[in-house]
Amino acid sequence: MVDRIPHDAPVLVVGLGRFGAATAGQLDRLGREVLAVDADATLVQKWSERITHAVQADARNIEALRQVGAQDFAIAVVAVGSSIEASVLITANLVDLKVPQIWAKAISQSHGKILARIGANHVIYPEAEAGERVAHLVSGRMLDFIEFDDGFALVKMFPPKPIRGIPLSDSLVRKKYGVTVVGVKAPGKDFTYAEGDTVVSNHDLIIVSGTSANIEKFAALQS
Repeated sequence: MVDRIPHDAPVLVVGLGRFGAATAGQLDRLGREVLAVDADATLVQKWSERITHAVQADARNIEALRQVGAQDFAIAVVAVGSSIEASVLITANLVDLKVPQIWAKAISQSHGKILARIGANHVIYPEAEAGERVAHLVSGRMLDFIEFDDGFALVKMFPPKPIRGIPLSDSLVRKKYGVTVVGVKAPGKDFTYAEGDTVVSNHDLIIVSGTSANIEKFAALQS
């Protein structure tokens, strides 16, 4: 079941190191409302010109998180990784504040297990350049996202409304949206190659290829 969180829900990003800044910056470019938080005033100042909302606060302190309104967010990304203690404490604070969906960066499998046990919904093990991919996944429109060097991407997602219930050839996917539906998976069945007469439903999963920009626009048609 897909989390019942709006695709355009604001995102709280805690930590403005390379990963956190990349994630917050990409979400901002995707048009999402983002609040980035870091205890380091220098980092906040550095990124405040690139991220719409960046504030200084020590997220290890639950009262500081309350003051910035963390409890009002449906999605949070804990991008702090250099200090396992800080990462765990911040995640625990967000759990206590009842943030519904928490993505937390881990630097080791043991770190990840701790994060999962205290309530992180998604544990990620990223390299610095993975921020963009996580931003696409956090958007809630895509279930998996792989981008290649030339901007070409392959994505697993639910089918947007305009292509449901009619043959793919009639929906003119490639002509209208500049993407190609490569494969389809119906519930309980294996993935199959998509054909012109393939009809997809809102319960199916699809594999789509195309440029990242075109896929993002295509995925935005879901609502």
